[in-house]
Amino acid sequence: MKNRVAITGMGVISSIGNNLSEFWKNLKSGKNGISNITLFNTDNFDVKIAGESKVKLEDFFDRKELNKLDRFSAFAILAADQAIEQSNLIKNKISKDRIGVIVGSGVGGIGTFETQYKKLLKSPRFVSPFFIPSMISDIAAGHISIKYGFQGINYGVVSACATSNHAFGDAFKMIQSGLADVIIAGGSEAAITEMSIAGFSNMKALSKNPDKNSASRPFDKERDGFVMGEGAGILVLENLNHAKKRKAKLLGEIVGYGATADAYHITSPDPKGAGAEKAMLNAISDANIEKKYIEYINAHGTSTYYNDKVETQVIKNIFNKKSKDLCVTSTKSMTGHLLGAAGGIEAIATILSMNNSYIPPTINYSNFDPDCDLNYVPNKGISKEINYALSNNFGFGGHNSCILFKRG
Repeated sequence: MKNRVAITGMGVISSIGNNLSEFWKNLKSGKNGISNITLFNTDNFDVKIAGESKVKLEDFFDRKELNKLDRFSAFAILAADQAIEQSNLIKNKISKDRIGVIVGSGVGGIGTFETQYKKLLKSPRFVSPFFIPSMISDIAAGHISIKYGFQGINYGVVSACATSNHAFGDAFKMIQSGLADVIIAGGSEAAITEMSIAGFSNMKALSKNPDKNSASRPFDKERDGFVMGEGAGILVLENLNHAKKRKAKLLGEIVGYGATADAYHITSPDPKGAGAEKAMLNAISDANIEKKYIEYINAHGTSTYYNDKVETQVIKNIFNKKSKDLCVTSTKSMTGHLLGAAGGIEAIATILSMNNSYIPPTINYSNFDPDCDLNYVPNKGISKEINYALSNNFGFGGHNSCILFKRG
């Protein structure tokens, strides 16, 4: 018999909150987390806005530590600290070789790469000996395990914008099968850098709308690309019986996981959405529930023309007439798109929505698109009891991932 998998801790770093209470307060109110970029000079850039986290890393790390950490690793550590504290893991005597860490990143230490490349241009001797271990995408998982002495499964997932959901899915299956009792899982990203913004902008993925109050507008007819965000979302996933024995607070459960490939294009989604549809159906099948019990979908909802159109059609294909009764929202309207960390903070948004019986809005919605005709909870949240909810994430490379949550 498979083990059930509970959520016993959550931690978040984002442009609308750097702890759970602040994050939820701002989600509920529909706060816009997009602002002018301050992390570098944007004078020569077409894109000048992003969803920056305002967390002050120097309040949590000394200078010596920060010299060894990329921003994405620092975010992951801070979010993990919150999640582990909420779970009360450290206060319980638990075998640390049964606690794992699976934390990924879409692009890893791109900020470190840029900084060190500028030093390389002056002389190879100036490149830091900490360059490689600061840059590699798996290193956040390593830092968390070293800090807490967790000796179980440990690695990083890299699957672009599907990273966090793949991390949750891997952790879910490992706990189900008994390979671990607890896994700290999620994603972290810090890609508001010169090279990253230039690259995404030149491939026409980013919005060119200069208005920070309307640029991230998922499902709106005038959408023209996503807005970059940054941060981390981490969950403590735990064998349900293990959690009950130590009297941990149960925040919810993961009950289903689906992952597929489009096998279509390196950046564009399959216009038919076959892979995304299969991932969602697999998650529902994995949970062994009927589709009618799902009330809410936290959509990938990137504010790009093709994603929002295709994702809408996929939802309609799966739920048919019931699709009109579903609430479908995009957290990215507030936070921007956190790439590999998107699924992390969106999982937390979904769990908070379920536990508080409230669905935050998709903000910046003003122009109806006939191709996007579902209930996106526009601009104002609603009270609604939710027992089952899906969270979608799709990434460059044709990666599709879907997690099905059950209320705690």
